[in-house]
Parts: sequence; C-alpha cells; structure tokens
Amino acid sequence: MKIEIINKSKHDLPSYATPLSAGMDLRANLDAPVILKPMERKIIPTGLYIALPEGYEAQIRPRSGLAIKHGITLVNTPGTIDADYRGEIGIIMINLSNEDFEIQDGERIAQMVINKYEKIDWLPVESLDETSRGEGGFGSTGK
Repeated sequence: MKIEIINKSKHDLPSYATPLSAGMDLRANLDAPVILKPMERKIIPTGLYIALPEGYEAQIRPRSGLAIKHGITLVNTPGTIDADYRGEIGIIMINLSNEDFEIQDGERIAQMVINKYEKIDWLPVESLDETSRGEGGFGSTGK
C-alpha cells in the first residue's frame, strides 16, 4: 500500500523496526530538548503530514519501552488520524513517573499502525439476541 507523506522533519520516514512489526516508529522533531515533568502532558511534533486513503486510519500508540522504563505514555491511546486530516502529526505524551523526562530530537516516541475500517449504518431494533454473557460487564467473565 502506498501512502502520500510530507516529511518536514530532520529524520528519516517512519519505518518498521523488524520485518514483522505492526507499527512504524515515529520520532520527535525538536529544535531543543523538551522536559516532561511528572504528570505533565505536551504535544510533541513529528514534522510528518500524511494523506490516508478513504477507509483507512492511522492509530498512534505508545512505545512499550518508554512506558516500562520511564513511565512515559500517550494520553489519547490509541489516537486516531482520520483520512481527511492534513495537519502535522503531533504526539500527546504524558509523564506518569515521579521524575522529569527529557525528550530529545530524533527520539522514537510513538508507533503508528495503519488500519482499514468499515463504515456502518445503524439498524434500530427493540431488542437484541440473547447470549450466555448477557449484560455481564467488567470482570464478569472471571480471571
């Protein structure tokens, strides 16, 4: 699949770290390091702009290494980039640790997964079919 991209960053295009990776690494595009204080959130620019085809979205997800090693994650997870968005991809990061975290230019800060989706039409009804789970919600299926 070919997707149009404008790269205004100082870095290479997003790429897959391994042959079977689902997500491509996104890098911070910064003129100077950014300090993320505990419980602080900031939008970190990537310098990337994309044009997705109709029926596709880009999901922005945290990097597990940043989460486990530093308590750094993304606020809106997964974040969705719609096919009609043409602005710069920004990553909403948050520091859940007790220590300041410095984000460097070129640092891998998130991953992007491209997904196909279907549009639906609602079909209003008076009742739904019965299942063994029924209305059992959070935790109802056990450990």
